[in-house]
Amino acid sequence: MGFNNNALQQLSKSEILALSEFIVKENFKHHAAGNLPENFRSDVEEIYNEELQFFDASQTFVAKSAQGEIEGSIRVLRWNYQSVLPIQKIFGINPIEIAGMSPMKHIYHIGRFAIKKEASDVQLFKKLMVCAIAPICARENAVAFAEIDSKLLRVLRALGIKATVVGESVDYLGSETIPVCMSHEGLISFYERNKHLVATATSTNQNEAYTLPQSVVSTPQNANYTLV
Repeated sequence: MGFNNNALQQLSKSEILALSEFIVKENFKHHAAGNLPENFRSDVEEIYNEELQFFDASQTFVAKSAQGEIEGSIRVLRWNYQSVLPIQKIFGINPIEIAGMSPMKHIYHIGRFAIKKEASDVQLFKKLMVCAIAPICARENAVAFAEIDSKLLRVLRALGIKATVVGESVDYLGSETIPVCMSHEGLISFYERNKHLVATATSTNQNEAYTLPQSVVSTPQNANYTLV
């Protein structure tokens, strides 16, 4: 397998199925020794349909190998207050009740964060996170919700990202998954320390999505992180 120095690019709509398969397989690879359940195709289909629905209001950043295979991914979505977010569907949590709406909050959802087990490294981890939290860090009254693996939560906190647990954990895609909320205040320090890893994000549409050039390269450093 040849890696491509963590070159980042945006996922196209035609690649959503490949992303969905990558997410499911990597989660079970990290958390269940690669043993896929008999119904894993239904997990793939569920993620595919969800990401297809979210596509126009979100951006998904991926790193690919030299052969074009996905080796890392993350997606950020600006919520329209109508679509059902994973945190609502999986945990029954109302984001508005947690975030509060006075003053009006800009609510985001971060998901589909995974790194290929064989390619895990801290630089790729940081770059994907910088891409996802850029819009939250651009607004002081913004918050982000996510459902993350318990091991990943420990890693985020070790890196200085403040994530507040907002509900009880559940088993999801083979691991203990915890709902969290992250504020501008809790993300901005990590963002400022690591934004040099990627090019300056720019707003490109009415959803204020953030883009990167086709390639953002840095020297990888191996690390054995387990990611959701």
